[in-house]
Amino acid sequence: MRSFWTEPFLWIHLVGLADLLLTLELVWLGLAAGNPILPVWLELLLVAIIGIAPVLWMQLTHPFYIFSLLIVALQPEQLTQEQQKLLSLFKTKTNKVLTIVGTVLMLWILWQIYRVAPLAVAVAALIPGGHIVGLLVAGLAFLASNLFLQVPLSVIQVLLTRESEWQTTPAYPVEKIQQDFTIPGIKVNQILLWAKEDTTISTPPLSADE
Repeated sequence: MRSFWTEPFLWIHLVGLADLLLTLELVWLGLAAGNPILPVWLELLLVAIIGIAPVLWMQLTHPFYIFSLLIVALQPEQLTQEQQKLLSLFKTKTNKVLTIVGTVLMLWILWQIYRVAPLAVAVAALIPGGHIVGLLVAGLAFLASNLFLQVPLSVIQVLLTRESEWQTTPAYPVEKIQQDFTIPGIKVNQILLWAKEDTTISTPPLSADE
């Protein structure tokens, strides 16, 4: 096991991939709500722009700051040297080609969901506001879906870093973190209730008699 695999934030965001099916189901329900009022291509374009553009731009220019959870983010000044090294990997290891491939995959999934949307009409009738609100729900859910795919993709690429490469990775400069990463939510000094303990065992000095 690589030494940096002990960082809990990596696994927290990797597990976020499990939420992908739930958000895609919301996309399905949103597209099925009410009666279509726009051409198919225009509806899909609106949902795609809302759901893909922000996440794609973020990952290609200012990668997601993984030391965050829900609406709070760890202050950059509170990061350890190891956590700063992980940020360096997110800037260098995140493959733009894989990010784009993930985007194309999500576009294909969106088209497949649209094709089967009529099957959810009965359940989608519970969404108030008709098709306009449904499209908004679909767009926001698709935005969350792309986030739950792209962030774990970048985490996987970092997890595959060789230990030898990790050892030579420099810590990312604290003063550049806010301008180079997308930091969501309110910045706090601590998120997780536990912290890595210092495993170094200090040996008391020998007395003169010893």
